[in-house]
Amino acid sequence: MTPLQRYIEEKLQRKKILLMTHTIIGYPSLEANWKMIQYMQEVGVDLVELQMPFSEPTADGPLFIKANQYAIDRGIVWKDYFDFMQKVTASVDFSVLMMGYYNPVFKIGHQAFCQKVQQAGGTGFILPDLPIEEFDDLWEESEQRQLSPVLLCTPTNSEKRLAEIMSKASGLVYCVARKGVTGSRTSVDENVIRFIDRCKKLTSVPLALGFGITQKEDLQQLQGKVEVAIVGSALLKTWEEKNESAYREHLENLVAGCV
Repeated sequence: MTPLQRYIEEKLQRKKILLMTHTIIGYPSLEANWKMIQYMQEVGVDLVELQMPFSEPTADGPLFIKANQYAIDRGIVWKDYFDFMQKVTASVDFSVLMMGYYNPVFKIGHQAFCQKVQQAGGTGFILPDLPIEEFDDLWEESEQRQLSPVLLCTPTNSEKRLAEIMSKASGLVYCVARKGVTGSRTSVDENVIRFIDRCKKLTSVPLALGFGITQKEDLQQLQGKVEVAIVGSALLKTWEEKNESAYREHLENLVAGCV
C-alpha cells in the first residue's frame, strides 16, 4: 500500500468522504496561491492538486485554460513549481499531488521528475494525457519513491479498458464524472452512480470523483459511493467572481459535506 492510499484510509476513519481541491500555480499569483492553501489548511481540506501550468491543457475547461496561459505568460517554471510545493508540504497537514501534462515531464525525464516530486513532499502525480501504455519506466521510478501515479477513467471506457486501468491503479483512481472538460456542472445521477459501481467492481483502491462537483450537497450524495470528491473549477470561479472571504466560505461549505 502506498503512502497516499494509507493516508486516505486513515482519514476515512474520521470522515465519510474526503475533499480534494486544486490550484494552478502562478494564477492569479503565487501570493494568491499561498492564501488559497492557507484557507484549505484552516478549514480542513484533505488532499490538494497543485497544477503545473501547460500551454495545451486538454482536460481543462475555459477558466483553467485561461489560468494556465496566464501563469505561463508570467514566467512560471519548474523551479517555481517545486519550490512552492515544498513550501506547501512543509506547512500543511493534507496530502499534496502533482498535477500536470506529460510533455514537460518527458522533457525533464522520468527519473528527475519523480525525484523532484518526492523531494518536494508530494505523494503522487496526475498526468491526464498520458495513456498507461506509454508510462514506460515511470511505473518503476514512482514505485521506487513510493509515489502514486493517479490514473483517470471515464464513463466511455469499455469494461476491458477499465479493467486495464484498474490493474495499474495505485493510491487513488480519478473517476471522471462525465464526458468533456473541467468546469461544467455535473449532476450526481443514476448514470454517475452506475459508472462508480463499474469502477468499484474492478479495484479496491480508493475512488475519487471529479469534473463538475461544486457544493456540499454533491459531497453528501457521494458519501458511501466514493472515497474522495474533487472540486477545482468551482472554487477558482468563486475566487474570481466574488472575493477571498467567499472562497473560504465555499471551502467551509464543501468540508461540511464530508461529515
